[in-house]
Amino acid sequence: MKSSAPYRTGQRLPLEGGAQLRLSVNPRARRISIRIDARAGEAVAVAPSERRLSDAVTFARSKADWIAERLSARPSGTALVPGAVIPFRGGTAVLEATGGAGSARLVVGADGFRIVSGGEGEAFARRVVNLLKRLARETLTERTQVHLTTLGQAPVTLGINDPTSRWGSCSPMSRSIRYSWRVVMAPPAVLDYLAAHEVAHLVHADHSPAYWSVVHRLVGDHRPFRAWLRQHSGDLHAVGR
Repeated sequence: MKSSAPYRTGQRLPLEGGAQLRLSVNPRARRISIRIDARAGEAVAVAPSERRLSDAVTFARSKADWIAERLSARPSGTALVPGAVIPFRGGTAVLEATGGAGSARLVVGADGFRIVSGGEGEAFARRVVNLLKRLARETLTERTQVHLTTLGQAPVTLGINDPTSRWGSCSPMSRSIRYSWRVVMAPPAVLDYLAAHEVAHLVHADHSPAYWSVVHRLVGDHRPFRAWLRQHSGDLHAVGR
């Protein structure tokens, strides 16, 4: 039987002012909310069920001016080219070309971080991203294991990808955790919080007070870390665009 709901998850609608709205259902959501997907250049209306998507659309339309303002203020893309400066570990890293076809590598000096790489054009950018992914995997593997040990949890399967809307996800049934490689550009404490956030879902799959008490046990007050990700999400997603 087809759903009688007028809207469906994944549907896109135009808003007044030219903005685009994508509809999304998250059964774990407690209320209707609107977020800005800086990578896709659109707003996302989140509802706890498909039946509530009509309310989400109404709410989004009432916020059309705010959505347009947020989208217009999102950072422009940062190309991965020699001379570019990108966020890295809470600071910045300068990209440098070395000539030849060597892989990208991280150089730590008195003047900060540098990422030096061979290749030209897309090949240069690809080598830089591959390095960032490798560094993300190394660091997130380490911090995930620390939190698993603290909670007495068995090992998990860890993956690194580039999602558009989540920094991480956890599947307790399959004991797998996936992270966005872009979090390696955030301060180490924020990356550590993300690892704790996902590991805590092995204990509680929801975002109940019991769940947040587990997160607090691992990293203390989580609110500054969540606020940092909200504030700088656009900057991290702009890298390489």
